[in-house]
Amino acid sequence: MSQQSRAETTVVNPQLGLAGWWRWFWRQLTSMRTALLLLLLLAIAAIPGSLVPQRSADPNGVTAYFADNPELAPVLDSVQLFDVYSSAWFSAIYLLLFVSLIGCVVPRVKFHWDALRSDPPRTPANLTRLPAHEEFTVPGKPEAVIEKAHALLKRQGYRTVRFDESTPTARGAKAATASTRSRLSVSAERGYARETGNLLFHGALVGVLIAVGFGGGAGFAGQRVIYEGQAFTNSLLAYDTFNPGRWFDASSLTPYTVTLDSFNVTYEEQNQDAIGQPLDYTANVTTQLKGEVPQQAEIKVNEPLRFGNTDIYLLGNGYAPQVTVRDPEGTIVFRDTIPFLPQDTNLTSVGVVKVPDGLDEQLGLVGFFYPTVSAGHSGAFFSMYPDLIDPMLTFNVWKGDLGLNEGIPRSVYALDTSGMTKLTGQQTALASLELKPGETVALPEGLGTVTFDGVKRFVSLDVHNDPAQIWVLFFALLSLGSLLFSLFIPRRRVWVAVTQADKSSSTVSIAALARGDDVTLDDRVRELGELIRRA
Repeated sequence: MSQQSRAETTVVNPQLGLAGWWRWFWRQLTSMRTALLLLLLLAIAAIPGSLVPQRSADPNGVTAYFADNPELAPVLDSVQLFDVYSSAWFSAIYLLLFVSLIGCVVPRVKFHWDALRSDPPRTPANLTRLPAHEEFTVPGKPEAVIEKAHALLKRQGYRTVRFDESTPTARGAKAATASTRSRLSVSAERGYARETGNLLFHGALVGVLIAVGFGGGAGFAGQRVIYEGQAFTNSLLAYDTFNPGRWFDASSLTPYTVTLDSFNVTYEEQNQDAIGQPLDYTANVTTQLKGEVPQQAEIKVNEPLRFGNTDIYLLGNGYAPQVTVRDPEGTIVFRDTIPFLPQDTNLTSVGVVKVPDGLDEQLGLVGFFYPTVSAGHSGAFFSMYPDLIDPMLTFNVWKGDLGLNEGIPRSVYALDTSGMTKLTGQQTALASLELKPGETVALPEGLGTVTFDGVKRFVSLDVHNDPAQIWVLFFALLSLGSLLFSLFIPRRRVWVAVTQADKSSSTVSIAALARGDDVTLDDRVRELGELIRRA
């Protein structure tokens, strides 16, 4: 081949340019394949939210994770794994899915609307070429037969149109002079509700995304720990942690109080392989809206309390020892009920008591609570059962600067011992303080005494406000219903053509074509033929 011939046959692709690349990107983004891929990616991106604790739902768990994994936790935090659902990468996938679904659905709605307004297609010339067909002869004139067929198809829910046309009696290129005969036909189609259901399904998915986004922006989530006898007021200052949405208005908080009257736990006592496993948690509370009569209510693990435009969930529970610290003269310098964080299934718990004032030194008491205490072979204590059968409280005592005057927020569940001296426990000359309920022991170096007054149960409540949750439910049910609706409606077209066979009979040709797989297509053609024969 010559140089000139090769040059003439070379294919030169046109340059897309900025507008061309933008159209190409938009077509890729708004394709159904991309929408499905983004939906799968969103599901995968949500997995880390169930593997590591989230600040919005379990801030105490995040604090404990940092304490247990001091090297790994900062790495996970740098990629926002403790705030998965509000992270930049999760939001990017969410918004791309939102745009993709809208760009995919809107053009299909216009196309579907145009299809609904158009007539069914003309009857093909040769119905025997279609995948399902039947031909037979019936008595009667073609006009009467086609009227019966038309009526039958209308009753079965088909959209129909009549055609009256002439067809050649001979075929081939030289048949121009052949005689013609009249053919009456009906073109019918049904199943557009399938596409309607499909569009409703995708539209409902868009509605779910909008409702979830609006609910997250206008609502809030807050957590509060309360012990038996303590009340919680629905105000910003009362929450331990509070996560408002972007458009949250503090004045929208409904004024109410929730008091924990008692917390009951049912443990397994019959099955020897599961002794001590919790079977049921019940928080008995008293609720009161401002200016109204108090009401009794219950909160269970899977049965939240819906009250005051909020949903109150039972998130966790444990024990809260009551501790009193006195100075050498017997004056009370500290008295409080301290929630201890459970460390195992038998509720061995850890907590911190901080005494900043009233003594010669600031004190920090690191406590270990055992609901049913037992000692191992090494002498170390542990809890052998989660219920209060033989409770004991031990303390390791530290003195020094608690760091409370530096203006830096400190966790109530952790003690910074960098500026403190350990007085009791391991690596000291004194053993840890051991107390049973009602007992008092002396603090080292004559600093005073500490008393274990008793113990109460505490619960961790998760309070949610989502003004769009009813819309999320509506769109979720709509998407499920429309999906089922579209799955069970076949999309098919049917043609019935009638020609004159002789003076007293007509030839009927029936054919059908399905969009997609339809194993019942041949049966539907035979049923229609039988109905026409009977008619």
